Amino acid sequence: MRYTQLGNSGLTVSRLALGCMTFGSSAWRKWVLDEPAARPFFKQAIDGGINFFDTADFYSLGVSEEVTGRALRDMANRDEIVVASKVYFEMGQGPNMRGLGRKHIVQACEASLRRLGMDRIDLYYIHRWDPTTPIEETLEALHDLVRAGKVLHLGASSGPAWEMMRALSLSERRGWARFVAMQNHYNLVYREEEREMLPLCRAEGVGVIPWSPLARGMLARPRPGDDKLTSGGTNRAQLDAYSAQLYDSPDDWDIVDAVQRVATARGVTMAEVAMAWLLGRRGVAAPIIGVTKPEQLDAAIRAVELTLTDAECAALEAPYRPHAVRGFVFGEQR
Repeated sequence: MRYTQLGNSGLTVSRLALGCMTFGSSAWRKWVLDEPAARPFFKQAIDGGINFFDTADFYSLGVSEEVTGRALRDMANRDEIVVASKVYFEMGQGPNMRGLGRKHIVQACEASLRRLGMDRIDLYYIHRWDPTTPIEETLEALHDLVRAGKVLHLGASSGPAWEMMRALSLSERRGWARFVAMQNHYNLVYREEEREMLPLCRAEGVGVIPWSPLARGMLARPRPGDDKLTSGGTNRAQLDAYSAQLYDSPDDWDIVDAVQRVATARGVTMAEVAMAWLLGRRGVAAPIIGVTKPEQLDAAIRAVELTLTDAECAALEAPYRPHAVRGFVFGEQR
């Protein structure tokens, strides 16, 4: 495993983050692994050198944090691992059970700490941006969590670059803790973040933590006969309706074909090629990998050591066509 500094912060993370959305309660989503099936993946990740673990209160409505916390307390040295969680999405009935108002942020953080069984969250993200709450209220509440020692670093997730820049500027002017990470939708199939968000993050010293690095598994297997994402592959690809919203362009399969050609020539898996391309992008710190099979995690770890040539990268990038925004709608409800 290799490690990197997260943006301009002093936080060191492995080049991969284990995404814990797939661990929690199958009652929440059918493709989620319950705790007995999930625990071996934490050991596999730790044995492979991964020190970065990403969850959220919304995942399995808190159960993911409980499973993640128990596994890491049993298997890892807390001082050597980086635990990330998130706040924004609804956690129950009522108007104060979601969003980025001070009340919800504070109570959500305290609830996450209880579920994790930890006294601090190393990296705390806003899961989305909240257009109904003044950004000043959100940022000051997050800063207060840092001052209280409940949170060490702050991050943001999918949203417009102008809003990210606004937040960074406001935090700097007010002397508040700044975002040091951006968790955004970025992979070979969806590269619109290269227009504004990635250059912004590089200029401002913000580490990029891409989600869906394999496009919900689309980049990990050859084109199916009917060109439908849900026609095969993982249970999540078949059952998660969000996949069809993210990847709906027939042109995307040309990129899958290019990945297959490079993988065949290299004698590696398609997942390794797609992940290696992403790991090689300037500013990318640690893609988040969601796994339900041991071989998926093994392939991601191997990808850290795979370096693609300029010609291979050019071949992978050539079929790309511009996309509409995918992965966030400002103030989305889902």
